[in-house]
Amino acid sequence: MPHYILIYILVLIAGASVSSFLGIYAFIKIKHAPGGKYFCVAAFLAAFFAVTYAFELMSQSLTDILFWVAVEYVAISFLPAVILLMCLDYTGRNVKRWMYIPLLGIPAVTLILHWTNSFHHLYYSSVGLRTDTAYPLANLEGGLWFFVQSVFLYFCMAASVCILLWQLRKVTFRFQMQILLMVAGLLVPPISSIFYISGWSRGIDLGPVSMCLAFLLQGAALLRFQMFDVVPIARETVFEGLEEGVVVLNENDIVIDYNQAMKTVLPALTVHTIGRPLREVISANEQLASILCQGEECDYKLDQPEETLHFQVRFTPLKDKKGEKIGKIVMFINVTERVQMEKQLQKLARLDGLTGILNRTFFLGQAEAACRLLQKEEGVVSIIMFDIDHFKRVNDTFGHEAGDRVLTSIAHRVGKNMQANDLFGRYGGEEFIIFLPHASLPEARERAEAIRTAIAETVIQLGEETLSVTSSFGLSHMRIQAGSPDSPVQELMREADQALYTAKRNGRNRVQVFKQAL
Repeated sequence: MPHYILIYILVLIAGASVSSFLGIYAFIKIKHAPGGKYFCVAAFLAAFFAVTYAFELMSQSLTDILFWVAVEYVAISFLPAVILLMCLDYTGRNVKRWMYIPLLGIPAVTLILHWTNSFHHLYYSSVGLRTDTAYPLANLEGGLWFFVQSVFLYFCMAASVCILLWQLRKVTFRFQMQILLMVAGLLVPPISSIFYISGWSRGIDLGPVSMCLAFLLQGAALLRFQMFDVVPIARETVFEGLEEGVVVLNENDIVIDYNQAMKTVLPALTVHTIGRPLREVISANEQLASILCQGEECDYKLDQPEETLHFQVRFTPLKDKKGEKIGKIVMFINVTERVQMEKQLQKLARLDGLTGILNRTFFLGQAEAACRLLQKEEGVVSIIMFDIDHFKRVNDTFGHEAGDRVLTSIAHRVGKNMQANDLFGRYGGEEFIIFLPHASLPEARERAEAIRTAIAETVIQLGEETLSVTSSFGLSHMRIQAGSPDSPVQELMREADQALYTAKRNGRNRVQVFKQAL
């Protein structure tokens, strides 16, 4: 036996040992991780291929050689499909059930045709021993199905490389190194086949040892970069898929990782910020820097040109297996929708749903608060109550939808006459109320007359018809003494209500001042 054959057999045995070790290690550690189970199977198949090819090289007759070639094809047939399935599973791509038919069906047909080749010669058109070597090596001429299997093999390898390279652009540097090592491992067998086909390998098939070398590179990724332990697809689907912005820091507040959602909060984050202190990255944002330095849960408002975003900032410590703190996760939870809903609920709680002005409850609360301020020092206050004359006739003639249109039109028209400290609300039905702090009686009466005139001049469009209405007003006025213990709001409202009904009895569409106020 030539010495180079002996050396190659030893290399095959060493490669098979390494592949077997990796297969066992993967079975124990990562068989349930994405791609892990296929890695185990592929590693054992590569080891099997190497061992059986070693026996082929040690065979002295054509019969023995063909036997071991047939045994080798248990691994050769299925390895390409298993590697492709590993890459698909590793990157999180779903394998449809129908895909298993060609991926496992073609290797199964290959195995059957190889074992029965003497009956049909579809896999090898001729078999024999090479005459140009000093050692017995098989001379096998490929048949029709041999080329089908070859195309299938190169397709699987090319598809696997493409899938990994496509994933490469989605991940950070650490995971890029994992994927590049996997790609390098996948490229070794095709390169070795060039040496075999060209005759540079002295008739020795470098495929078995190249497969072992490929899995040696996969093992380097597995041991050095924890491949399949923290896989890119897990990061992409879980970490990158989070709607919350997340940044990962080590114990020295160095940026270790972040997801794309975090760039909404901190656009300065790029791949170049990995490894930099967080304080450098956020130096331009003093508010955010203060929040992150304090490390306490809080709220953060981010003003943007299009909208204002609200976040709840949470801090979660990262600990190692010994329970020692090694870093922290900072999460920005987008609560904008919740804040907007709360504001909407607050708005609904204080505004009338139809007219958009203050509702009765909120109006009274605000009026009481304003009077408490006036009770600290002497002042005057006026209340105006008014309702729409003959409103029931509007509803009966034009319908309730038209009545609602009248109410909203009047509320909008009167709202334009309000000043900064005035309160304007819907008291109920077609009745409205106005609170005028610091307004003297003549001033309040003048404003009431102006509002009455504005309402009478308002033209309301109801389809093809137009409508004008009038209103009756009741006005009450009071001087609040400093230190007065009682709130005058309820009394003023009773007086304004009495004056309002006096205005109605006197012909409507007028302002009536409560007589005691006069």
